[in-house]
Amino acid sequence: MATRRQEKVARVVKEAVSDAIANHLNDPRIEGFVSVTRVDIAADLRNADVYLSIFGKDEATQNKTFAGITHAKSRIQSLLAGKWQAKFCPVLHFYRDEKFKKTLEIMKLIDQAVSELEKKAERS
Repeated sequence: MATRRQEKVARVVKEAVSDAIANHLNDPRIEGFVSVTRVDIAADLRNADVYLSIFGKDEATQNKTFAGITHAKSRIQSLLAGKWQAKFCPVLHFYRDEKFKKTLEIMKLIDQAVSELEKKAERS
């Protein structure tokens, strides 16, 4: 369970990383919509796991976007350090968050099942 300090640090990291990706990176590989879904902070506040949800045209575009963001890790880290006023800045580790995508797929399957049931009911 995260402490209040960890939650506060996670919130600051999430906002700083979101701002950096949206406004401070000029990498042409970064396309589509990128969202920071969550940030997990280690108990010692020295490491931060940043989970990104990426929506693009296709899987290749999403992979290129993630590669561009991980390539700009040091730039994002320095922007975070500029906003951070502590002894040390957490080291960022990026991961793709597939939960939202899976949720959308499940909702789509549920909608399909409901429409099939409605068609069956109309035929009866």
